[in-house]
Amino acid sequence: MVDYVKLGFVCVQNAGRSQMSVAFAKRERKERGLEDKVEVLTGGTHPADEVHPEVVEAMQEVGIDISTQEPQEVSTGELNECDVVATMGCSTLELDADVEVRDWALDDPHGQDMETVRAIRDEIEQRVTDLFDEYVSE
Repeated sequence: MVDYVKLGFVCVQNAGRSQMSVAFAKRERKERGLEDKVEVLTGGTHPADEVHPEVVEAMQEVGIDISTQEPQEVSTGELNECDVVATMGCSTLELDADVEVRDWALDDPHGQDMETVRAIRDEIEQRVTDLFDEYVSE
């Protein structure tokens, strides 16, 4: 088990995929009792004005309320402090530090029907669980 890990979840607007990712990561961190060992960061390169409504709805279906979350900008400096950064398939990040970047290549949920948004949500949930298994497993 690692002593400490910082996970980053980034996309352009920080209004859909990365918001779902960080919400699942916070839940996973809490469920595993790793609040003092795992830090999570999320942001976008060009943040939207709000989290996409269909994303809020899809997350509420699984008991996670992100209705008060606001998209935020993330800097290269902040990302460079992460151990691994997951991009959502919508941005090309040029990081100067020794940071592992994984492009999850997920479809954008914005404007999609709920069935599609749920499928994206479920894939994100599995990827976050897998990331925790890899980086913070006992």
